[in-house]
Amino acid sequence: MYMNTFVSFIVRTAVAIPSSVFVWLVSFAGFDQTFLLSSLYALIGGGVVYMGIGAYMNRLFLKKHGLTKKEYRYIRKNLIDAQQKINRLQKALFTVRHIRSLKQRMELLRMIKSIQRLSKREPRRFYKAEKFYFSHLDSVVELSEKYAFLSSQPGTNRELEQSLYETQYTLKELTKAVEKDMQYILSDDLDHLNFEIDVARHSIKKLDEIPDETRRLK
Repeated sequence: MYMNTFVSFIVRTAVAIPSSVFVWLVSFAGFDQTFLLSSLYALIGGGVVYMGIGAYMNRLFLKKHGLTKKEYRYIRKNLIDAQQKINRLQKALFTVRHIRSLKQRMELLRMIKSIQRLSKREPRRFYKAEKFYFSHLDSVVELSEKYAFLSSQPGTNRELEQSLYETQYTLKELTKAVEKDMQYILSDDLDHLNFEIDVARHSIKKLDEIPDETRRLK
């Protein structure tokens, strides 16, 4: 799961270890089992507790985000595939030797990583990012790798320079597309924020309309 795996591990371990100790003590002292059998029961008991807590935490995670197991498996698979593409993209972008386009490349990578982080943290956002994952990301990776390859070629000629220019221009257009993807993914959050701002402004306006004497009486 893409939940906080470290926290999950700590919680499961913190419960499983005392459970194993308890099972060992009950088996060894309470039921007169041998040391080896008691240890075996303790391992089995701790393992069952560890797995059970993991399954419970997974159910809570899915419930929190309103997903079924099937939906999450689909999202998780695509996020893993996307991460591999992002790794390829990062390698390609850092290979390009064109200094003037460095800022644009870093901004593009930053936005793509932000979309990936949001989708990992809140998997349901993946559905709003499908255009990014199934179209724009693939195009960015392919063009970036092509750009890196062309820019690494020794010597220059008119045809090569034209290809580099066209590739760089298309990457700029894709950067704008990815920016729109980001805005769409965050659109619900922005709408909610604007609503909260309007409510706050309305409350402040109403408060300002109350005479000072009335406010002192309250």
